[in-house]
Amino acid sequence: MGLFEAIIIAIVEGLTEFLPVSSTGHMIITQGLLGVETNEFVKAFTIIIQFGAILSVLVLYWKRFFQSWTFYLKLLAGFIPAAVLGFLFSDKIDELLENVTVVAVMLVLGGVLMLFVDQWFNKPAENQRLSYKNAFWIGCFQCIAMIPGVSRSMATIVGGMQRGLTRKNAAEFSFFLAVPTMAAATGYKLLKLLGSESGLELLKSNWDVLIIGNIVAFVVALLAIKFFIGFVTKYGFRFFGWYRIGVGGLILLFMACGYELTVL
Repeated sequence: MGLFEAIIIAIVEGLTEFLPVSSTGHMIITQGLLGVETNEFVKAFTIIIQFGAILSVLVLYWKRFFQSWTFYLKLLAGFIPAAVLGFLFSDKIDELLENVTVVAVMLVLGGVLMLFVDQWFNKPAENQRLSYKNAFWIGCFQCIAMIPGVSRSMATIVGGMQRGLTRKNAAEFSFFLAVPTMAAATGYKLLKLLGSESGLELLKSNWDVLIIGNIVAFVVALLAIKFFIGFVTKYGFRFFGWYRIGVGGLILLFMACGYELTVL
């Protein structure tokens, strides 16, 4: 993978990570179109550049991260379910990540769900103060995103709306919950690489690509978050539903035409 391909993949990561459209599905299509062969570094790159996306949330909402300790305790309550299940079923999750058909099907099914979300949860609670119980239940919804193609953002936003949050508040808590979740995934991947001689060599020989990838993902994610909050507050999720159905259908079409697509 050259620098050009790395930048394109980082742009896709920044655009899709916080939108309810599945960054995994978009990575599959991008890698297939660019002809990038899956290897250890490409897999690591797509995880590590999430750090840039995390920074975009911290920059945009930095005041919220200094408001009180209860904010962090609620994030912890939301993070625990995914952390526990991820630890217990990591092997099974890795197996699912090898199945492109699962990604495509979940994109389509999730898209159908998005078409009706605004109708199902159109009466948010008057009290928008997030409780520990609701934070935990949103974290349980996040666990559904362990199935590739579901989209972490979609699962947590739907979970937030189901618990009575407005579209805007559900989306923002989804962003906040992404910070510990994605940081844990990035840190785990880095530790595994640093623990092996070949992984350490990969990091040393590609440090410039990783830095540029994180910068690109950071800038693009900043713009994507600003767009998404304004768009979803005004128009809802129906557009993203049709979009997901289109992307899932595109993956299935590629596979039917003989393209060998692999999940990153």
